[in-house]
Amino acid sequence: MQKDNDSGGPSMHGGLTGRLRRRRGSNEVPSEVDKANGSHLLVDDRNKYKSMLIRIYSSVWMIGGFAFIIYMGHLYIWAMVVVIQIFMARELFNLLRRSHEDRRLPGFRLLNWHFFFTAMLFVYGRILNQRLANTVTSDKFLHKLVTGFIKYHMVTCYFLYIAGFMWFILTLKKKMYKYQFGQYAWTHMILIVVFTQSSFTVANIFEGIFWFLLPASLIVINDIAAYFFGFFLGRTPLIKISPKKTWEGFIGASFATIVSAFVLANILGRFQWLTCPRKDLSTGWLHCDPGPLFKPYYFTVPQWFPQWFPWREISVLPVQWHALALGLFSSIIAPFGGFFASGFKRAFKIKDFGDSIPGHGGITDRMDCQVSLNED
Repeated sequence: MQKDNDSGGPSMHGGLTGRLRRRRGSNEVPSEVDKANGSHLLVDDRNKYKSMLIRIYSSVWMIGGFAFIIYMGHLYIWAMVVVIQIFMARELFNLLRRSHEDRRLPGFRLLNWHFFFTAMLFVYGRILNQRLANTVTSDKFLHKLVTGFIKYHMVTCYFLYIAGFMWFILTLKKKMYKYQFGQYAWTHMILIVVFTQSSFTVANIFEGIFWFLLPASLIVINDIAAYFFGFFLGRTPLIKISPKKTWEGFIGASFATIVSAFVLANILGRFQWLTCPRKDLSTGWLHCDPGPLFKPYYFTVPQWFPQWFPWREISVLPVQWHALALGLFSSIIAPFGGFFASGFKRAFKIKDFGDSIPGHGGITDRMDCQVSLNED
């Protein structure tokens, strides 16, 4: 028996099996067997077809709803952004929430939302104040009220924040300081994540829906293309922090995103509803000079092109060349928002931030790449 132990017999075998079993159960380190069969698992997962159908069904509903909101106009798109931010904040607030501690701190959750809506008033007040004033010019009382709000906007937000700060200090409770200060810091991190990018997003909306719709569409296209290229062709893992991502999905999605950017820019850039800026908060139709970026010029096809090619002259918008750069940027940078979210979820040992979207997880799971692109 001693000889068996020394030569790697039952005792050593049992120890190795135990180590492998522990590594299998870990969320952070894949087992040696998983590493060896990584490409096999990426392609032949039995449940992936069911998951794909659920994901497609949810995606169709989301794309349909998104298209309807785009049709409704700038104000409705902004409202959609606000709703998304509220859902993201709720999911993130709940991530580190401990119900036992919260029961001992009545009203503590309300403080988080106080900071949230103060940040919302600060960000959107700065972006939309002049457009709000332009909207109420016909009513003297409302115009006076709005101009007064604009004048004291910064002071109002400052005192709201100070009120929240004092509220936090007054609610500090013995033996719970660490939890309360942790939640205070977590709340401010959420506000940075949610509102830093939103200021750029909303500004883009009112400068022309085109500048919001094109980047958002490219992120969706990149995400969908990466999923399908990885689903059917994926064999080479891309990054350890997100084991389902593959090089085949990344490269295929990059090509699809760049081509889509060039084509979409030509289609979207021909509608004044999408290219005209909105100077107020009304919902009426827009008419404007489209500007040089959206005025087409004609490119003559070279003689060496095959005769079966149907066009001898192609109409091109200058903005399409900008769109190529945006497509390249989207395909390379935006996935890192997803990688960041994957690492974040692994750190907290959760599968998804929420379960509000079947097959996709929560709102935060769908918006991770959008956040990374809009911040840039």
